Amino acid sequence: CHTRAKDLLRQASFLKGRALWILGHHIVPRDQCHQLPEGAPQARGGGAVGSAVVNERSSLLRKWYDLMMQNKDDLAKIITAESGKPLKEAQGEILYSAHFLEWFSEEARRVYGDIISTPTKERRALVLKQPLGVAAVITPWNFPSAMITRKVGAALAAGCTVVVKPAEDTPFSALALAQLANQAGIPAGVYNVVPCSRAKASEVGEVLCTDPLVSKISFTGSTVTGKVLLRHAASTVKRVSMELGGLAPFIVFDSANVDQAVAGAMASKFRNAGQTCVCANRFLVQRGIHDSFVKKFAEAIHNSLHIGNGFEEGTTQGPLINEKAVEKVEKHVSDAVSKGATVVTGGKRHSYGRNFFEPTLLSNVTVDMLCSHEETFGPLAPVIKFDTEEEAIAIANATDVGLAGYFYSQDPAQIWRVAEQLEVGMVGVNEGLISSVECPFGGVKQSGLGREGSKYGIDEYLEIKYVCYGGL
Repeated sequence: CHTRAKDLLRQASFLKGRALWILGHHIVPRDQCHQLPEGAPQARGGGAVGSAVVNERSSLLRKWYDLMMQNKDDLAKIITAESGKPLKEAQGEILYSAHFLEWFSEEARRVYGDIISTPTKERRALVLKQPLGVAAVITPWNFPSAMITRKVGAALAAGCTVVVKPAEDTPFSALALAQLANQAGIPAGVYNVVPCSRAKASEVGEVLCTDPLVSKISFTGSTVTGKVLLRHAASTVKRVSMELGGLAPFIVFDSANVDQAVAGAMASKFRNAGQTCVCANRFLVQRGIHDSFVKKFAEAIHNSLHIGNGFEEGTTQGPLINEKAVEKVEKHVSDAVSKGATVVTGGKRHSYGRNFFEPTLLSNVTVDMLCSHEETFGPLAPVIKFDTEEEAIAIANATDVGLAGYFYSQDPAQIWRVAEQLEVGMVGVNEGLISSVECPFGGVKQSGLGREGSKYGIDEYLEIKYVCYGGL
């Protein structure tokens, strides 16, 4: 990673404003794990940020945003170096990431309480919003910068302090952000980063979820891991936000503009090599438009996607995060083919390296195949043919998760019907990319709890207090 700002490339934990060599290996004693929440002073009742006036919190977040923008090229290179994401995509992530800090620097000023009318003249009722306290933030590897700022920006705007445990595969972005937070003047102990090895991840997660100093858990990752963390957090009844797995349907109705649908499919499916929680996982295409869609989709894949080193010009798809991820894609392709699916394009590892997999399009896919009911998290696009709107809705909703869903149609009545019937937290109508800092991000069913981003995101880090003022 050839960054000019070498100061951003750090390898030590960041606690209480200092770089500390802990938890970077697999032999950390358990008693050291229990010191982690102590790195963040309690914000409940007034910590370093909790007691700061609103304009101070807003100013600090804005300075952090400005520093991210000044260092955006180096931050993008760090993402590409640690995850393999193409540099152009990494640059896009940094802009998206920085905008969360900008957004929440402004939302910090808009935390409003209430005054409620009472039945007597001698009494007034007030509703206050106060910071929860210490928030533990556990983030994934697929967006190692944006998933941090989306959570931490809201937490700091609310007045909380945070302990971040980044994904084991991508710790360097979190540490680079810590350096910039420090330069922005964010007080020591407010933003803490504790990377750890894969061998220690579950233990560190358990400590953060059970420690009484921690008031809030915010996690983005798999549904399986989310359930484990929920059980841990239940022991102390913590507030919890979770953004978990998805199985997004991408429905193309006969009335759709095929070219628009293909463009949306490309954007939704193959961003970050299909390693996004909101990417299209199942393509449901109505019979009348099916053949045209599959043909044009295959042509777009062939003409637009170029596998290679993320730092090389023209690369649009890099490696998957590790070989285990590649093996899952292989398993899904093999299972589908064994049950009658047709490989239209791709279908195997790429000659570039073992962690690279060809962008793959399957047709003749049925609902009994693994790729129809398991999240692939890779560059695999399975196409299921359907006949009626009711059939498409039934297939789309036949899952335990409900994060995002997409559909293409030019029929206004159908658009309203389908948007309301899809059992997901976010819907893209004639649109393949839906994430935006201004809009609430989150799912239903087993895709999670709570919302991030938007004006609603800050509420996840605030406690409501009712004050009855009598004797007036």
